[in-house]
Amino acid sequence: MKILVTGGSGFIGSALIRHIIRQTQDEVVNVDALTYAANTAALEECADSPRYQFEHANICDGAAMARIFSVHQPDVVMHLAAESHVDRSITEPASFIQTNIIGTYTLLEAARTYWDGLPAERQARFRLQHVSTDEVYGDLPHPDEFSVSSSLAKGSRSEAETLPLFTETTAYAPSSPYSAAKASSDHLVRAWHRTYGLPILVTNCSNNYGPWQHAEKLIPQTINNALAGKPIPLYGKGDQIRDWLYVDDHVRALYLVLTEGKVGETYNIGGHNEKRNLEVMQTICDLLDKLVPQTASYRDQITFVADRPGHDRRYAIDASKIASELEWQPQETFESGICKTIIWSLSQIKEID
Repeated sequence: MKILVTGGSGFIGSALIRHIIRQTQDEVVNVDALTYAANTAALEECADSPRYQFEHANICDGAAMARIFSVHQPDVVMHLAAESHVDRSITEPASFIQTNIIGTYTLLEAARTYWDGLPAERQARFRLQHVSTDEVYGDLPHPDEFSVSSSLAKGSRSEAETLPLFTETTAYAPSSPYSAAKASSDHLVRAWHRTYGLPILVTNCSNNYGPWQHAEKLIPQTINNALAGKPIPLYGKGDQIRDWLYVDDHVRALYLVLTEGKVGETYNIGGHNEKRNLEVMQTICDLLDKLVPQTASYRDQITFVADRPGHDRRYAIDASKIASELEWQPQETFESGICKTIIWSLSQIKEID
């Protein structure tokens, strides 16, 4: 296949492209605007591949998108381009509306026009896969409300299995400008399928982490601040719960949905790793205490700060659909994935030194 990937120079997009180039014989066209969130170094290993091409373009530019479809003639599209940082969406919501909503609309129209002009055989094979987030669902009941907090603090669901999870049919209830913009884009993609017949797939994932993640996200910020001797800011009491998904597990799932998923369907992708933010930070600090010991524990740098507006307390994905229908399971536990992430981060610091 020739796969057009939007946002391919971002954290998840670059991991996806590395996976495609390493593990398949497919061709990739990376369309990226190269904003602050892009990192071209994450794709250095792909740059010289004859199966990789780059287009510097913004998905909001309709003329550019029409030209890219016409020139490259992709078989499928994987749409990852998005503004994704919640804190930025609170202070700068306009760019989230522009990229996530207007950009997705512009891409859909370019894709529809292109798809309409394909011969029947290629039309039947065409797919547009839209990559979204679990944050569109809002938040879930917190275990503290049910006196089962000790269960989740230990990473076990044995006492908490009655707590609800996000499924593919959970009603949307976004809380932040970011999640509202992503929810809007999800609705647009599904509407273009129902109204125009555009063959689409939608995935909603839990919190990703791993190598090459942007420094403003929780895990890389924790690692970087700890090593720099700076305070590690933690919102509220740090009791917010997220389901953590290692990025390489995520991109394996994305490719599987693209190649084997049913048109028009949604697939939730989760890591089966519900952790409180405080626990995530403490785990990182404890590993750094072993790998890069200093006089005091890195835990001492954790600093509680005022919570952000509209902060969701808990996300948790029910990934049983993708497990049963496509036989996908995450390969990394949180413990193995966070260890790989920290070791990679330390290797990057050594290279800079």
